Amino acid sequence: MISSGRLQFRYIAVEGPIGAGKTTLAERLGTRLDATLVIEETENPFLADFYADRPGSALQTQLFYLLNRHRQQTVLRQADLFSQVTISDYLFDKDKIFAYLNLDDNELFIYQRLYDLLARDVPPPDLVVYLQSPTDVLLRRVRSRRGDPEAPAFEPDAGYLTELNEAYHHFFFHYDATPLLVVETSEFDSTASDAALDDLVKQIRQMGAGTRYYVPRT
Repeated sequence: MISSGRLQFRYIAVEGPIGAGKTTLAERLGTRLDATLVIEETENPFLADFYADRPGSALQTQLFYLLNRHRQQTVLRQADLFSQVTISDYLFDKDKIFAYLNLDDNELFIYQRLYDLLARDVPPPDLVVYLQSPTDVLLRRVRSRRGDPEAPAFEPDAGYLTELNEAYHHFFFHYDATPLLVVETSEFDSTASDAALDDLVKQIRQMGAGTRYYVPRT
């Protein structure tokens, strides 16, 4: 069992593309570390139009998510919840991954100006845990959730998920804003054993500055 002693990182963001398992891992880490849990609000009234490729829907969808994430993060900051360990299932900065993938140049001009204003209010995490997976693994996990009442109402097709995964790889390859733990999750998912989760927590406790790559035991 992992020690319950003080964790040097007070605010940890768990990230990864659709199907990586970030929400489930954030929930399990939150329980294991007795942390405050922040789960992204994923309901978006423009999402159906986006997946139907309706004109203008990409910008509407993106701005709705951006404003929701900003509101959630600023509420946390005002409440001073970061005085205790907090686990979030998203990194605010990742909003740009989707924006650059989905928006055209004119839409990006509008988006970027708003993003730059809002980002000033958002507290950065102390550590980011990036769940890295091959696209075929992501596809398999997304498809396995079909029929699950808690699964998203819409799922990406193979082409979009491939592009998204490549965009995540590119973003985190260049990411240096905070310490970064890159976790290879081909064999590590929501059903991972408690021992595997303990080993991941051990890696988090041992993290220092910079980037570390970790392949979990199964």
